Amino acid sequence: MKYKNPVIKGFYPDPSVCFANGRYYLVTSTFQYFPGVALFESDDLVNWKQTGYVLTRKNQVMLKNINSSGGVFAPTIRYNDGRFYMVTTNDTTHENFYVYTDDIHGEWSDPITVDQGGIDPSLYFEDGRTYFMSNGEDEDGRSGVIQCEIDISTGRKLTKSKCIWQGSGGRYLESPHLYKIGERYYLMAAEGGTEYGHMITLARSDSVWGEFENCPHNPILTNRNKAPYLIQGIGHGDLVTDKQGNLYILSLGFRQIHMWMPYHNLGREVFLTPARMTNDGWIAAGKDGTTDEEYEIPGEGTQLPLPEYTFANTDPAIDWCFLRTPEMNDYQLGKDRFVLNGTDLTLDDVDSPTFIALRQREHSFELECDVTLESGEGGMTVYMDENEHYEIALRKHGDKYEAILRLNIGGIKHIQETVPLTDNKAKLLINADNLYYNFILKTGSEDTILGTGGCKYISSEVSGGFTGAMIGLYATGGKAVFEGFRLKYKE
Repeated sequence: MKYKNPVIKGFYPDPSVCFANGRYYLVTSTFQYFPGVALFESDDLVNWKQTGYVLTRKNQVMLKNINSSGGVFAPTIRYNDGRFYMVTTNDTTHENFYVYTDDIHGEWSDPITVDQGGIDPSLYFEDGRTYFMSNGEDEDGRSGVIQCEIDISTGRKLTKSKCIWQGSGGRYLESPHLYKIGERYYLMAAEGGTEYGHMITLARSDSVWGEFENCPHNPILTNRNKAPYLIQGIGHGDLVTDKQGNLYILSLGFRQIHMWMPYHNLGREVFLTPARMTNDGWIAAGKDGTTDEEYEIPGEGTQLPLPEYTFANTDPAIDWCFLRTPEMNDYQLGKDRFVLNGTDLTLDDVDSPTFIALRQREHSFELECDVTLESGEGGMTVYMDENEHYEIALRKHGDKYEAILRLNIGGIKHIQETVPLTDNKAKLLINADNLYYNFILKTGSEDTILGTGGCKYISSEVSGGFTGAMIGLYATGGKAVFEGFRLKYKE
């Protein structure tokens, strides 16, 4: 089977994977977006279908007024004795917690907290015992990968937290995952920061408590200094064995907007890299320890392309998401139209404006939607966070209507263009490539180009943080009706 990376495109960072009942299940971070922790399943590790989210109730996660890139950090999914567990961090409240379910397609439990600090928690099960690890500092003040044994039914610690590994020497040691292969325990983690120096490192031990020795081949997977290739930031991975016994690493990574322009706006995506055991008992991955765009692996099948997205073929509970703590009474979401009732909150606020979005999943796309505005303002946005976002929208100004293009970069909030309208409806279009978003107003048979916005300004390098570009619909100060939504990617 031949496939191209990434296998999950768009802002789906920090993947974790497990195998259960003949299928693979994967979760990713969601930060300030709701619902929390995206959930996928697959038969072949290449084609992934999002089936929903893990944290679907507001009482499961506190997101009110949190800063962008706060909230739900890196999750881990594990399966043990017929039950699925997802453990994660709310970085805003500094809580590590897990939820569980016996039905992967059903509801998950209320959170159970663990009294251990740090981020990127993980679970390891063996012989009726449960080990909880995170990065952070142990009770003696030693920093690194911290581990304790817990009672999985209550989250109560059964041992002190102990530092079991301090990494291979890279900064920002994170994402610890523990595996047993044969008689040895393998501890895989990320170092270098989740940017261009990101890498996956490895250690092993004969005991679950260590001591762990560093792999002499560290890092075992990284694309750092692999210029001028587009794939960068490979790290934060999880190891999985396929149905035939082959090893793979599912990791995050990102794609630059251009070979010579170190900006990425799609967020951190999910990459699949073949791995293998070496003769000296370590794990090697990829081509000379790097992740490439294309691989051929054992198995039959074809990698499926991205579909065309419409209201009719998407599910608001699965494909779309909201900011922080949405008031669902402000949304009427049907198969032929979305009706949004805007409050006085705007996209500039660290709050929950009336906003619903899809992740941008390729650089090049065509998007169109018919917008009818009753009052206030409503339209389409390319949104990174409250400081970096572009809008093409309709706005009521006195007793008249107009179309606007607004560009927001840092502290600069600029209306680029204003066009008077004869009534309260128009077709809005966004055409994008890897360098620019082009904003177009269509009234009758006439197309008016309102302007462009550079992709590099809707990027992690400019905005900071850990999220990616979202393609959203929004309303503020009134009611907007959206019809004829069509999003088509050009791969």
